Amino acid sequence: MTSQLILGLLLSAAVGGLGYWRKALTASGLVAAILVGTLVFGFGGWIWGLVLITFFVSSSLLSRYRRADKETVATEFAKGSRRDWGQVLANGGVGAALAIAFASRPEPVLFATYLGVMAAVNADTWATEVGILSRVSPRLVTTGKDVVAGTSGGVTRLGIWASVAGALLIGAVATALTQIASLLEGAGWSLQAASFSLLALAGGLAGSILDSLLGATVQGIHYCSHCAKETERPVHHCGQNAQLIRGWAWLNNDIVNLFSSILGGLVAALLAWLLWK
Repeated sequence: MTSQLILGLLLSAAVGGLGYWRKALTASGLVAAILVGTLVFGFGGWIWGLVLITFFVSSSLLSRYRRADKETVATEFAKGSRRDWGQVLANGGVGAALAIAFASRPEPVLFATYLGVMAAVNADTWATEVGILSRVSPRLVTTGKDVVAGTSGGVTRLGIWASVAGALLIGAVATALTQIASLLEGAGWSLQAASFSLLALAGGLAGSILDSLLGATVQGIHYCSHCAKETERPVHHCGQNAQLIRGWAWLNNDIVNLFSSILGGLVAALLAWLLWK
């Protein structure tokens, strides 16, 4: 276990360092990424770790895709394209806790839960990074009313399909890695792995939907009177304090992501239990 943790630390430092160099992580995000990566690799194993890397690399690349076209809307988000410690822990903290639990009790349903968690955060990230480029105005998930691009709870058809693709990527990578490991161990094809994509899709969509629902209803949204714009930030990018106009002030984007990832994991775990029992 010690050697696996050391290897996890080295790999996480390498990947996190690259992310910091490419401006995908802040300094605090780098520290958090090394911590999460070390725990996931060290306690979960290489398949768990590579699934985590799949999320980090794919979401980081998408955040850079057509960045100039996103800048106007991105300034109103609570976070920029560089992930800080709060974002890293919101997206990977639950996965790290599951990896620790898996090390002491390697139940397959814990890996299914992990898939749901990672599929949820990947689906949500893909929906945001791709959906914001939609030529069609987003609609509020609760009422169907047209809203400005970037509005919390706003969804587009492009964003929905992006969330599906993001969730399926997690499932496909987990399936491929598990089948390779099973074949190398001489155990033949894994029947459980054949359901990973379905588990990831269910967990990913559940988490993404919850994220939109919370964003449209109870997530803290503020209004900057100086810029006459709504924002997720309590302090707008212009430097002025923004007034809370709806939702709960404590329920920021990171906590919404955390709740969504937990639901994604629970949905995947329930489905795995039904399929595998």
